[in-house]
Amino acid sequence: MKNPLRLKLFRNILYILFGLIVIVILLDNLLMPWYVSSPETTVPSVINMKDSDAITALEKAGFEVVISDTSFGLEYPSGTIFLQKPDAGKIVKEGRTVYLFVSGGDKIINVPQLKGKSIVDAKFALERLGLKLGRVERIFSNQPEDMIFDQQFAAGTPLKQGEVVGVTVSAGRGVGSILVPDLIGKSLLDARLILSDSSLVVGKVNYQPSSTLLPNTILDQYPSSGNRLSAGDAVDLFVTKSPDPNIPQEREN
Repeated sequence: MKNPLRLKLFRNILYILFGLIVIVILLDNLLMPWYVSSPETTVPSVINMKDSDAITALEKAGFEVVISDTSFGLEYPSGTIFLQKPDAGKIVKEGRTVYLFVSGGDKIINVPQLKGKSIVDAKFALERLGLKLGRVERIFSNQPEDMIFDQQFAAGTPLKQGEVVGVTVSAGRGVGSILVPDLIGKSLLDARLILSDSSLVVGKVNYQPSSTLLPNTILDQYPSSGNRLSAGDAVDLFVTKSPDPNIPQEREN
């Protein structure tokens, strides 16, 4: 007597084989001829087009459209197509899906906190984010030597990828023999006389509007008082001016 389990297994195998044969016949006689004979068309170019315009153009041409990805830091304007698959000019079946890649424009990066860092650490911190170290200015100060104590853009300022950030580094308290005098609160004329008496000179004068102090009043100085300079060295000054642009800058007095 034959084993009924073997007979059942044999029948199941026959059913599976029969089903596979039917599928092959359908593919060979129905689906494949339909696919081969279906009309073809050329993929239009949508590079540099706005994403909405590109979708409209492709759908009108009978294509399915999928936004595949958005990339930043590209030369293409934000919201425009910089890549498409299949490529423009390809001959494909009508109704084919076209995948679009959209430019996010320039990548925006927040400036990191650089104060308190060394030049090397600041350079690495900027480059990791896609920014660059700009001008490095060394100024005598009360801060530890070689430490950054000021930066061109405050921490958190948004910049485009690749932009530069300048920093100000402490040169220490100076190595000269002349003690820098305290000029804050004095007039620009008095500051010139005081510096001249100390064998020092006025360096860069930075004017800042003020509605509370008289014009030509010293707000700040670099290097600060207490540092030491050599004869002929310069002291940069921050000086007030009238906030009204129609009022001319007063003479030093």
